[in-house]
Amino acid sequence: MHTVVVLALDGVIAFDLAVPLETFGRTRLPDGTSAYRVLTAAASGPDRDVDAGAFRLRPQRGLDALVEADTVIVPGVADPTAPVDPDVLAALRQAAAAGTRIASICAGAFTLAATGLLDGTRATTHWAGADALARRHPQVEVDPDVLYVDNGQLLTSAGAAAGLDLCLHLVRRDHGAAVAAEVARLSVMPLERAGGQAQFITHAPPAPEGSSLAPLLAWVEEHHADDLDLAAIAAQARMSTRTLSRRFAEQTGTTPLAWLHRARIHRAQHLLETTAHPIERIATEVGFASATTFRERFAAVVGTSPAAYRRAFSTPHQHAAS
Repeated sequence: MHTVVVLALDGVIAFDLAVPLETFGRTRLPDGTSAYRVLTAAASGPDRDVDAGAFRLRPQRGLDALVEADTVIVPGVADPTAPVDPDVLAALRQAAAAGTRIASICAGAFTLAATGLLDGTRATTHWAGADALARRHPQVEVDPDVLYVDNGQLLTSAGAAAGLDLCLHLVRRDHGAAVAAEVARLSVMPLERAGGQAQFITHAPPAPEGSSLAPLLAWVEEHHADDLDLAAIAAQARMSTRTLSRRFAEQTGTTPLAWLHRARIHRAQHLLETTAHPIERIATEVGFASATTFRERFAAVVGTSPAAYRRAFSTPHQHAAS
């Protein structure tokens, strides 16, 4: 079983700590079995509590667990500029040398950068700490405008909910879109956001009762295969196209058609993973006018072609249908 070790340092941010524990701990495979074994580890080992601000945590393991893990998660700490225990840095370097996947959440990028492992690579952190990270670690290419960065073995995420985006991304990498979608539903998360999406999403003030776009978003996803355009979506919402576009920007940070296209791509990912349908059939089933348009949209959203995605995530007998 894939072992995830969450590193709990003194001053750990409780939200950053809880997100991977809950996400990976609640992930189930189609047969109902747990997909991950999840542990906490600290420099102090299981003999001393870790200060997590509002509470204290007794970790299960010491730093030896990092090199034994398949994935190590590094949450942020309250003071990311504080010196990091040399033993922690050494354990992270040793884990990386052994091939362990390491991902930081929010200000955890400061800890990961202190190892030198991020030198020469692109990384992100919470937008409020991006400048400080870049100053402290000039060899790291800090990108403050994205939700997460996947460099293969090393991953970093922005703050707060972006950590959940990163964890869902890892679940998808490990077990495919269907399993990740179920975890997202349990987490009451919307359609998975791409890592390259901007950190800044403008939210309107609390909307009057009944004015949320949630029912419309659900309707768009349910009718993603229909011949929809902006006018049709606006008619369903009983708004002008201009008002609808403004509300979408305020509440989702995107446009109605971009939301529609991502709903179609999300469904296409599921079909690519679970069926042997030809690409042309999938394009039609999810609502694209042509396979060419589908391939272009898919590559723009997912970052690879439908055929390459199928080879990576489907069962071997389906590959021939690509």
